Amino acid sequence: MLRLALILRRNLPRMLGFAMIPLIRGLFLLARALGPERASDLGGALFRTLGPRLPAHRTAIANLRAAFPERDRAEIQALAREAWDNLGRTGAEYAHLATLFDYDPAIATTQRMEVEGIDHFFALRDDGRPGLVFSAHLANWELPAICAAKFGLETTAVFRPPNNPAAARLVQEVRRETMGGLAAAGPGAAFAMQGVVERGGHLGQLIDQHFTRGVVVEFFGQPCLGNPLLAKLARHYDCPVHGARVIRRPGARFRLELTPPLDLPRDATGAIDVQGAMQAMTREVEAWVRENPGQWLWMHRRWRPAMLPKPKVDGDAAHANVKSVAPDRAFT
Repeated sequence: MLRLALILRRNLPRMLGFAMIPLIRGLFLLARALGPERASDLGGALFRTLGPRLPAHRTAIANLRAAFPERDRAEIQALAREAWDNLGRTGAEYAHLATLFDYDPAIATTQRMEVEGIDHFFALRDDGRPGLVFSAHLANWELPAICAAKFGLETTAVFRPPNNPAAARLVQEVRRETMGGLAAAGPGAAFAMQGVVERGGHLGQLIDQHFTRGVVVEFFGQPCLGNPLLAKLARHYDCPVHGARVIRRPGARFRLELTPPLDLPRDATGAIDVQGAMQAMTREVEAWVRENPGQWLWMHRRWRPAMLPKPKVDGDAAHANVKSVAPDRAFT
């Protein structure tokens, strides 16, 4: 009996996740029936109401206070609600990803999507070289991969599946319908991603989340760990690295911007410096977030001071001079 109880306890979250499959699929069908605008509005309203009651809201508030110490309590609370609104809208818009991206440069009429830097997409597609694209959890962050697929840019998007198995299965189905290649982050994924670049393909990755084995970069004035994969690939293959961001506009409309290739720092040998390259990409992401802070995923624990590498010292006498790399202001 005790063994059975232990097994049930260990597998309860997964069992509950599978039990939610009918509910999540029902919500997906409802969102599809409502149309993109009404579904987006409903998702935003729902998360604006429920989000502040969840434990992750405390993380969002702590992160916002540390990132914007000059803002008062009311401003911080308003930004947190905007972030929940954006998350709810993004979730509801999954039901419409197949039709949400309607940009056509040959049509002059008003469209849901606006794209700046489309020439960079075409250059990446036609130059015969591998290429790398970084992005962040801003607005509806799925749209850059859809844009690449629409315009024939052979791209593999690196993604982290949702923890909930029902949501993960549904998201995977939608992504396969609307995007190009997909690569799930996890053990052995780096080899698969390297293979994409070796074949002359293109790799896209969201770089704004904590990565335990990452390199230290500064984000909003505080150190955190970033995934160095794109920087390492850029160094090895000396291929261009572009940034792609999405800006949410009223009425389930969006602006997608693709930057020119970044001029990444190089070391004494002329090779791209991995840590410097990741800092350059992170600096670009920070500028995006500062411009539209209510559209970023503040609920994620991006800053984790306790997991930063400890400074190296020589001898016991150096202990008195050691300065911690952990920030004075606690990010959650």
